[in-house]
Amino acid sequence: MHNSLVEYIPDYATDYVLNLLTHDHLAVKVKQERKTRHGDYRKLPNGKHQITINSNLNKYRFLITLIHEIAHFEAYKNYSRFIKPHGKEWKHTFQRLMLPVLNPNVFPSELLPLLAKHFKNPKASSDTDVKLALALKRYDEPNDKTYIFEVPKGSFFKLYNGRIFKKGEKRRTRYEGVEVASGRLYLFNPNAEVELIPAKAEVAR
Repeated sequence: MHNSLVEYIPDYATDYVLNLLTHDHLAVKVKQERKTRHGDYRKLPNGKHQITINSNLNKYRFLITLIHEIAHFEAYKNYSRFIKPHGKEWKHTFQRLMLPVLNPNVFPSELLPLLAKHFKNPKASSDTDVKLALALKRYDEPNDKTYIFEVPKGSFFKLYNGRIFKKGEKRRTRYEGVEVASGRLYLFNPNAEVELIPAKAEVAR
């Protein structure tokens, strides 16, 4: 079953990853895109453990996400279920598991300095590391999405769930967006993917 993951990860990481997954009670499933997460880990009611990963991730994002979730499994196994999901035990485990693949045989050279910085103190989601997230997205398949930092101030944009916003000011590292329907103000990371609504379409709406 784990051999089916080979097509999703960089070639030089294959043997290492398959070795990490040699546990009788750990299953990995590749799923269709979920907008709110790249992957997840859970202990099942039958005592086994399951990792799911989105199939649409590029191979570098897929590898990082897979090892992120394996680190949850390893931390659970080594430290018990009472630890914080993204606490120090998970961070140390994630760092240890990522170290063997942080080299130019696995990742493009432009990503390595960003990964090295990120893994000094890994976060719950690499998407919160804006520079790394933007660099990783360069390897995604082309789509019709726009990054919110590219949306002109005062323009309207739409999220994947259909909610429409008007872009406002920049606040330090994030951008304001006022939801049209409710008038509520939200803050967005610069690397948030949105759909730009042309001015004529907004007027027509």
